[in-house]
Formats: sequence, structure tokens, C-alpha cells
Amino acid sequence: MVAGNILGAVEVQIFGIRKSADTRAALRFFAERRIKVHFVDLNEKAASVGELRRFAQKFGVAALVDRESRRFAELGLRSAILSEERWLEKLSLEPLLLRMPLVRCQQQLTIGGGGAAETWNAWYAAAKS
Repeated sequence: MVAGNILGAVEVQIFGIRKSADTRAALRFFAERRIKVHFVDLNEKAASVGELRRFAQKFGVAALVDRESRRFAELGLRSAILSEERWLEKLSLEPLLLRMPLVRCQQQLTIGGGGAAETWNAWYAAAKS
């Protein structure tokens, strides 16, 4: 999922955990292109509700939740009905519920690793031109 367009120099912020294959792929993608990365390891420092809200405003809270994660099942959230604000609080407290990585470049955002590399390539191409 993607939103916005990019101008100027590229510097990205990646939220994720090192055990996540998609997070490692994102870190590798930007490192290979010598793009400065600020990595936030969610095992060490939780994303704030405000930061998560930024992603939720672009994609919706449901897009942030990894309903296939082990933690989602462990917490019995399959039938949970929570408000958006309550989901954001839960995601801040339980980072393993997030689809990772969350990547931010200025006002540009992506969630998850799936097709995000195409978007990251577009950011890189735009910054080079």
C-alpha cells in the first residue's frame, strides 16, 4: 500500500523487528542503494499511537493489523471488535500484531513488504532525478 509522492533527498524510517523477513528485506533494499535509514526496532521501542495514526490515516487501521500473525491468534483477537483508537493503542503495546515493516519517507508511507519494493524504487528514482 502506498500514498503521496516524494521530493528531495531520500531518508527513510523503518519500523519493524529484525526477525521479520520483510523488515530485513526493507533494510537490505535501502542499504544496497546507500539510502540513509533510521531503524526503529519495535522490540526495543514501541511505535507511538501518533506515529501509527499517521499510517492509519493513509491506509486505515485494518491495514496495519497482521491478522495472520501468531500473536494475533495468541491474544484471541479473531472476533475482537475494537474502535480504531483502541486498535492503535493495542498495536502500540503489541508490535507483533503489526504488518511489518512500516516505512516512512517524508510524507510517503508503505505497510508490509509485499509489493512495497516497487514503491521504494519509485522513491529512489524520484530522488535521483
